[in-house]
Amino acid sequence: MDGCPEMKNLARIAVLCGGVSGEREVSLGSGLAAKEAFSRIFEVDLFEVNDERLPLGLEPEKHVVFSTLHGVFGEDGQVQRLMDAAGIAYAGCDAASSELTFDKVRTKRILADLGMPVLEQIVFDKSCVPNAGDALRVFGGNVVLKPRAQGSSLGLSILDNEAVLSERLSNLEYNDWLMEPRVEGREVTVGVLQGEPLEIVEIRPKSGEFDYESKYTKGLTDYLAPAPLSPALSSRIKEIARTSYQACGCRDFVRVDFMIDQNEHPSVLEINTLPGLKETSLLPMSAKAAGIDFENLLRRLVEPAFERFHQLYSVC
Repeated sequence: MDGCPEMKNLARIAVLCGGVSGEREVSLGSGLAAKEAFSRIFEVDLFEVNDERLPLGLEPEKHVVFSTLHGVFGEDGQVQRLMDAAGIAYAGCDAASSELTFDKVRTKRILADLGMPVLEQIVFDKSCVPNAGDALRVFGGNVVLKPRAQGSSLGLSILDNEAVLSERLSNLEYNDWLMEPRVEGREVTVGVLQGEPLEIVEIRPKSGEFDYESKYTKGLTDYLAPAPLSPALSSRIKEIARTSYQACGCRDFVRVDFMIDQNEHPSVLEINTLPGLKETSLLPMSAKAAGIDFENLLRRLVEPAFERFHQLYSVC
């Protein structure tokens, strides 16, 4: 932003929230939190999205968008493509990288081709489900079942019983799925800001499963930031996060989630392109542990989008 006036005098932040996915209520809360946070620094407008269109009143020459739309028509590249076509500058990953990282299977295949550690998987759709007993044997008697392209742990199940898994497979709510082995170990996440990893956060759900309830119910999960890891393991995870960001064409910011097994081998679970933005959310936790306070983080999240806005509309 060198040579430009204060960002808040050039354009307004447009926070998008709501949407059409199963994560709509989470997004509405995220949007309010983002509006409150950004209002400390910028002029902000909040837009509630109720269908698969850009909201009325969103103006390309007036707004820089910060989206908190989760799931389908939020993280899957669709809304990003509409903003690109409308000439709207927005923070976060572009349409191609959003579409890619929303698909857990495609993401893992790209990372595996680069030698990044990922978990084995069985990929299927609900018209041709695997045999429950065979899947449990392949993965050592304990599997994680999850939709191929959903967020916030929607539809995720951890199962070690053949009859229960078989019943679950006969009542799938989405079309495309994958199964992975359940890793007995530690779950961690690390923010990546403009290509550079922040600090690692360890996630310790009291139930043992970081499911939808554990994510969004206060008091059900403990967080350690920075995570108590050896320097060598910490360095390894950060380097994997950096490489994953680059390999998937990400920009601005993401959060990369990992499991670490009992032999201290990390595996990438997924890349989250629109992480939560409450002050107590995982990305701000990761930044704070790296010495970046919340206000500075907010500025850095949107700086590249303001630069794109300037390029489009010659503000400076």
